[in-house]
Amino acid sequence: MTGAGELKRMIAAGAGREKADLVVKNVRLLDVITGSVDTTDVAIVGDRIVGTHDEYRGTREIDGAGRFCVPGFIDTHLHVESSLVTPFEFDRCVLPHGVTTAICDPHEIANVLGAAGIRYFLDCAERTVMDLRINLSSCVPATSFETAGAQLEIDDLLPFADHPKVIGLAEVMNFPGVIAGDPGLMAKLAAFQDRHIDGHAPLLRGMALSGYLAAGIRTDHEATSAAEAREKLAKGMVILIREGSVSKDLAALAEVLDENTSSFMALCTDDRNPLDIHEEGHLDGLIRMLIARGRPLHHVYRAASWSAARAFGLRDRGLVAPGWRADFVLLDNLEQCRVSAVVSAGRLVDDALFDAREEVPPVGFGSVQAPQVTASSFAISARRGNQETPVIGVDAGLIITRHEKAVLPVVDGEMTTDLAKDIVKVSVVERHGKNGNIGRGFVTGFGLKRGAMASSVGHDSHNITVIGASDADMAAAVNRLRETGGGFVVVEDGTVVAELDLPIAGLMSDQPFGHVRGKLHHLRDAAHGLGCTLPEPFLQIAFLPLPVIPHLKITDRGMFDVDKFALIED
Repeated sequence: MTGAGELKRMIAAGAGREKADLVVKNVRLLDVITGSVDTTDVAIVGDRIVGTHDEYRGTREIDGAGRFCVPGFIDTHLHVESSLVTPFEFDRCVLPHGVTTAICDPHEIANVLGAAGIRYFLDCAERTVMDLRINLSSCVPATSFETAGAQLEIDDLLPFADHPKVIGLAEVMNFPGVIAGDPGLMAKLAAFQDRHIDGHAPLLRGMALSGYLAAGIRTDHEATSAAEAREKLAKGMVILIREGSVSKDLAALAEVLDENTSSFMALCTDDRNPLDIHEEGHLDGLIRMLIARGRPLHHVYRAASWSAARAFGLRDRGLVAPGWRADFVLLDNLEQCRVSAVVSAGRLVDDALFDAREEVPPVGFGSVQAPQVTASSFAISARRGNQETPVIGVDAGLIITRHEKAVLPVVDGEMTTDLAKDIVKVSVVERHGKNGNIGRGFVTGFGLKRGAMASSVGHDSHNITVIGASDADMAAAVNRLRETGGGFVVVEDGTVVAELDLPIAGLMSDQPFGHVRGKLHHLRDAAHGLGCTLPEPFLQIAFLPLPVIPHLKITDRGMFDVDKFALIED
């Protein structure tokens, strides 16, 4: 809270009667509303901009050297856990890319640890350099057709509702439950009617979409086509263009972002790992891609800042102007969004700023309690008369899967893989120590020729998901994750050839993001060495057990038809 004395000092500095705390001199300021570019100083007192479009004096002065100045970027929807590092390492990794505000749904850790996971994230958010905001997880678990480590009802969420870092209710993924009037969801939606409610409605159209929006839901990051995005815009939704490590929707949605829509569109990554951040950037990478696709430049920067802030009720940021929060980015090049310096809450971002944080001890060690498995654990009995069996169809860059069917080879009464048709086994092993369930099925699209890959990151209940051309290697991979406390692993001929330990709730590393990046590089190479053709195999595996994304998925209870919202009977 800014007191009267501080306000008086801000006013005096803005009026030029006193020195500002910090002045960034000689920058070319992009106005994201008009598109104009003006040379100016930017004066700051505390965490607030107090002057622009004039020359100012400061206790500390930095030469902007003619670099471009734009508002700090706002990632409107992400899961820090999917960066595979702690909130503090995420802060250090992403803020230098210009992301001064990130809006997080901690439902990954909440599905494992419940309210304790949300509390950990809120404690971290109070200490990160970037402004990490939280939307409270609405669907833990996402459905009743899977086994999660926890279940959160409205009474579990309300104690956090008034936390200063909380915006509102996170993505409401169970859209069939909303439309059907599920009592638990109705209680959560009713409690947040005067707050922001984040959406999640893949392929939802027509009257069903209208019913979903009647609940007061305002945003969506799941549009995968221009037509879907335009219908949702017409019905009052703010569309978040997503480009993550797996879900890559920017190419399909770029044409929708123009002079008429940019105030109602924003950007998000959802799930992006340190290797992709290193190679492609974060929101700066999305900005580059949109501009390269011919989107109007200042409207792209508007979507990345001002529009994002308006959509989520962050009324103090999104412009570089007097009276606004001092979050901005200096760029060497506007078209290429080449970040050279970042100011967060009036502070120039550097290593010393990160080093000064008071870190929070991580939680969730020892959370992987999966059963010991053998090759026979993954046996699948043949269907009567050797009928067709469901097969999950995977496409690179999409978390929406196809519902395919195939007649598979049968050996000793058991269905087996068909490598010639790129069909291998997939299983989900319950890992929270509750029931030892194992769901079994088949998947195509990975290109796997041998070995197995397993992950304890399995949205959103985070059981162990394993795919393989060999039952024995599948067992070895799952058992290895039992030993390490979670992570990713590649096994060939019974030998671990690459792995990344994620001991914090089976989701995050306790190591720096550079360590994780190196391990991911090795894992990717090892997966491709098994024949895998997907650019990002592990996060693709992680979405196979998410039963709120069409069309066919798998949980620890078996294959799941998302369109019918029902388990498939054997």
